[in-house]
Amino acid sequence: MKRFIIEREIPGASNLSQAELADIAQASNDVVAGLEVPYTWVNSYVAGDKIYCVHETDEVETILEHARRGGFPANTVSVVANEFGPHSAAGAGA
Repeated sequence: MKRFIIEREIPGASNLSQAELADIAQASNDVVAGLEVPYTWVNSYVAGDKIYCVHETDEVETILEHARRGGFPANTVSVVANEFGPHSAAGAGA
């Protein structure tokens, strides 16, 4: 499966309560269960007026269908080309 970063513009996202985030999570989980294709919601991050989500599936169209069914915006959907982190520096001298 491909990994995608989804940018969702939601005014006031930083002010959403834990209960509101739980409701959003439940709605997302319900949609994922009904998609009938491989789909994994990895994690989401709230920053300012945006929520950044990491999801895995085969096609961008599935990401957009998840957003449509859940009533979530999907303002930008980008496929992840590569991943790296602090551990990646270990291979720099090789």
